[in-house]
Amino acid sequence: MLLHLVLAASGTWLARRYALKKQLLDQPGERRSHVVATPRGGGIAIAATMLATIVWLALRGGPESLLLKCFAAGLVLVAGIGWVDDHRSLPAWPRLLVQALAAFLLAWGVHRSTPGLLAPVVAFVLAMALVNIWNFMDGIDGLAASQAAIVALAMALLLAGGVWGWIAAGLVAALAGFLPFNFPKARIFLGDVGSGALGFLLAGLLAGAFESGRVPWPLLLLPVSAFLVDAGFTLVMRILRRERWWTPHVQHTYQKWASRNSSHVRVTLAYAGFSLVAVILVLIGRNWTEYGSAGICLVWFLGAGFLWARMRRDISNE
Repeated sequence: MLLHLVLAASGTWLARRYALKKQLLDQPGERRSHVVATPRGGGIAIAATMLATIVWLALRGGPESLLLKCFAAGLVLVAGIGWVDDHRSLPAWPRLLVQALAAFLLAWGVHRSTPGLLAPVVAFVLAMALVNIWNFMDGIDGLAASQAAIVALAMALLLAGGVWGWIAAGLVAALAGFLPFNFPKARIFLGDVGSGALGFLLAGLLAGAFESGRVPWPLLLLPVSAFLVDAGFTLVMRILRRERWWTPHVQHTYQKWASRNSSHVRVTLAYAGFSLVAVILVLIGRNWTEYGSAGICLVWFLGAGFLWARMRRDISNE
């Protein structure tokens, strides 16, 4: 794990130097939450570190070998299209097509290793959803990386002893190497290469947890609930308003809250606290029945939705 931390930290340092040299900078603007031009693309270090890990595990053989190869190929596609987009902005549809191909590869790998169609469908949906959600939610210092670290930590604890547990633990360490460059004051952003890669990596981990059957599947949604609620409700709101929902904006609750407080740190820590409580609930309920866990999941998401609506109202009234 120390190797993951060192590789990610040194890779992020190199990525920052490269971004400054190539002038890959995110400029402040009305559709962004930062106020200083900041290099982007630091997530390439996380993607490269985790790609090496997955390939190494795949080449060792074993029952998960084919799935891991598909996982690695999908990660290359998602990170690759993100890297290109960080250098020259691409339209939404080419990115979605590449992401769909990556999601299909993950789903196909799951299908070859698991009987039935439910697990591959879940893998495809998770990949498409989380790749884009992590991109949408990567808007303030430390938020996307810290949330990914918390989800990965949960998966490392739930899947300990297996291949997916090692991947999750490696991701936690890689994010620990990246985060000092991104929080509390960002010196480099993840970029599309990083946010997309994180979403895809987490989708793979959640698919692995679903396939393992070690925890009731409804509980797997809890660690990502903060992002699911904020991104999901905001997306629905923008669609209902007939806005260009696929374009950059600052309408997420976390963005409005950060703007109100003039502090990214408070918002990032608050979201982290929320997600840590969710992880504790998952660890407590790992032996519950599916019906019981589904009920807890429903109550949790209803509470999260109420909290989201209350925060939106309070921010709008100020």
